[in-house]
Amino acid sequence: MNNERYIIKEPWYKKYARTGSTILSLLALCVFFTIATPDFLNAQNLMSIVRACSVTIIMTMGMLIVILTGGIDLSVGPIIAVVGVMLATMLVGGMQPWLAVLLALLLGCFMGLINGFFVSVFKLQAFLVTLATQTIFRGFSLLYTKGRPVPNVPSSFCSVVGGKLGGWLPMPVVIMIVSVIIFALVVKYMKVGVYAYAIGSNEEASRLSGIHVTKYKIYIYMIDGLLCALAAVTMLGRLGAAEPTAATGYELNAISACAIGGASLAGGKGSVMGAVIGALIMQVLTNGMTLLNVQSYYQQIVTGIVILIAVLIDRFMNRETK
Repeated sequence: MNNERYIIKEPWYKKYARTGSTILSLLALCVFFTIATPDFLNAQNLMSIVRACSVTIIMTMGMLIVILTGGIDLSVGPIIAVVGVMLATMLVGGMQPWLAVLLALLLGCFMGLINGFFVSVFKLQAFLVTLATQTIFRGFSLLYTKGRPVPNVPSSFCSVVGGKLGGWLPMPVVIMIVSVIIFALVVKYMKVGVYAYAIGSNEEASRLSGIHVTKYKIYIYMIDGLLCALAAVTMLGRLGAAEPTAATGYELNAISACAIGGASLAGGKGSVMGAVIGALIMQVLTNGMTLLNVQSYYQQIVTGIVILIAVLIDRFMNRETK
């Protein structure tokens, strides 16, 4: 199924300028840091950048499909934390890794279902619903672990999920690449992805055209939860332990990546490539400033300025189509 009939038409130059400007921004940052520090452009550092943002990119995919509907999810960080501690507990308890991972993914879907149920059935604002579940989920992770980490995850699990494919390609990067490809196909060809654009473009028109908006919104939040759970699995494989406070603030990273990548927070516009590049821009910015020994509070200021510029650009480029 093609999604063109559901997306607001815009001039061709705007469609390509949005993605093109994001790619140029990433390249400009890479050139700048390559000139500024000799340690930036080497294979080890570049692989470190991709590996470091693998969890963020997986999570950003879930945030993107929610944003496409005009919604938001502030609970992605706590979902990762809850799934992480539950998965770690199951693995430490001796459960088969494949079964533990399957249950963890189902748990993520269930938590997404909770968000989708209140947003779609009760017609509550996504911001308020996910703000509430953010607190609930985080509180549950702290209550379940009594505020303590869950260590000693079996090395057999970590060596597979956090290891390297072929001795050089980190498995978190492999998981990220596969999930992005599958997600891109879902967004482009499956009803749930097509209808995400439709709902974000005009929810009432989508309902009148026969789309079951309530059902598909629930599906969309479940996909969001599933991807957060996959991010938790990837994170646990890398770290070998689960923290109840893990992924604090990650929801802001995901929203920022989508905004920098050209997704409209009003819904209906956004691309998988743009969101991935947006996440890479944030990671390159952080990595480069760290190599230059820029203090952390200056890094926060610069990151905030970049996000603000991205929002202003989005506003400018959408002005003629509104």
